[in-house]
Amino acid sequence: MSLRSLLARGPLVATFYRGVWCPYCNDDLQALEEVGPEIEARGASLVAVSPQTQANSRKAQRDNKLGFPILGDPGTAVAARFGLRFALPEDLVEVYRQFGNDLDRINDDPAWVLPMPARYVIGTDGVIAYAEVNPDYTRRPDPSELLPVLDRLRAVVPA
Repeated sequence: MSLRSLLARGPLVATFYRGVWCPYCNDDLQALEEVGPEIEARGASLVAVSPQTQANSRKAQRDNKLGFPILGDPGTAVAARFGLRFALPEDLVEVYRQFGNDLDRINDDPAWVLPMPARYVIGTDGVIAYAEVNPDYTRRPDPSELLPVLDRLRAVVPA
């Protein structure tokens, strides 16, 4: 699935997701799933982007009962292009391990890098119409904030 093929269908809502192990991320995905029908009714697609392995993405889709895909971002290459990628400091790596979150196994990447949680609405022209990035992974915007943005994009599309 490429950005170009997704945008050919209409605007895109993309959310950067840390992984199946993150309860805040899972709550956010579930909140997006709830507004998914309203997003689709506005002609848009919804995807999550995560550095986790495809097996972990499938688990997250199942566990969260998601109707939208979680796209893989090995090594957080896409997150880096959006300026979202950061490396966890060694003391935080140890804290994550104590909680059973072994990111080198979960992401199949020894680098211990993650994306900052972020959400974008991208118009069919490839221009970002909405961006929300917060380094505090516990704070997420309400998904309903996306709907007026999608309404504006739909209003400017020629019939």
